[in-house]
Amino acid sequence: MDTNESWSEIAIKVATKDIDTAGNIANMVVPYGIYIEDYSDLEGEVMEIAHIDLIEESLLNADRTKGIIHIYINPHENPLEAVSFIRERLENENIEYELSTADCMTEDWVNNWKQYFHPMPVGSRLLIRPTWEDEYDAGDRKVLHIEPGLAFGTGSHPTTKLCLETLERYVKEGSAVLDIGCGSGILSIACLLLGARSALGVDIDSLAVKTALSNAQENGFDTNRFNAVQGNLSDKVSGKYDIVVANIVADIIMEFNSEVGKFLKDDGVYITGGIIETREDEVLFSFAQNGFKVIERFEEKGWLVFALKKDNG
Repeated sequence: MDTNESWSEIAIKVATKDIDTAGNIANMVVPYGIYIEDYSDLEGEVMEIAHIDLIEESLLNADRTKGIIHIYINPHENPLEAVSFIRERLENENIEYELSTADCMTEDWVNNWKQYFHPMPVGSRLLIRPTWEDEYDAGDRKVLHIEPGLAFGTGSHPTTKLCLETLERYVKEGSAVLDIGCGSGILSIACLLLGARSALGVDIDSLAVKTALSNAQENGFDTNRFNAVQGNLSDKVSGKYDIVVANIVADIIMEFNSEVGKFLKDDGVYITGGIIETREDEVLFSFAQNGFKVIERFEEKGWLVFALKKDNG
């Protein structure tokens, strides 16, 4: 390992009330964790954990109204793409933020990122393969080739993995799929490998659209099978789909819940991910308000994925 490699640090300062939502967005950018500074309840947390009331003065003087989210981008990724993704999502959520970037040297505890990501079986029918890995045994699994260095989804994040496993249960031969917030295109490509006839991805970020189209091509799917468009759901999408999947964040899912029904066939399945456990009640309320019933719920490491249908009676 080269400890002289330069990583990029992205620091995002937001109001403490926005920490959870901003943290969820940051978690979508890197699958290997983020670091959050939030001193809003410093005394209470220190007492709860350490049962002491002695706190270093510099921490006591820290700004309690703001929190800072730190993201570390490995040398094989393009930090500008991560910054673009984060800015788009934060602005879409109307979150005020300050964003800065800096280079930091790789320490001993950080390994070359590519060593973390190897061919990975997901569910019972797929194998996710990073494009630089040539040694793999897929067996009977369909291989999904992906270049995950573009910060838009690798399949290793719990919510993406859960979505892939859920799609495996519901994609049928000939399904038409709508992928909201498509990112790398990983979910759409998986659907096509599982037998879907076509998939349409939509994302507010032009770099995500470019990445998704490139990854689809890498897997042998031209624009007749997979296409991606930049923009918002209502502006860019028409028609009805057998499966609508949205692996985003809770607030945006709740925003889209009022629109999704018109794009879903009456017997279609709506699959949502990117929801942390603490937001479950309000998300379930939003589903019910907009005429959806939960048919299955999946959970991993505090992340939730729901499969839903229209409540037609």
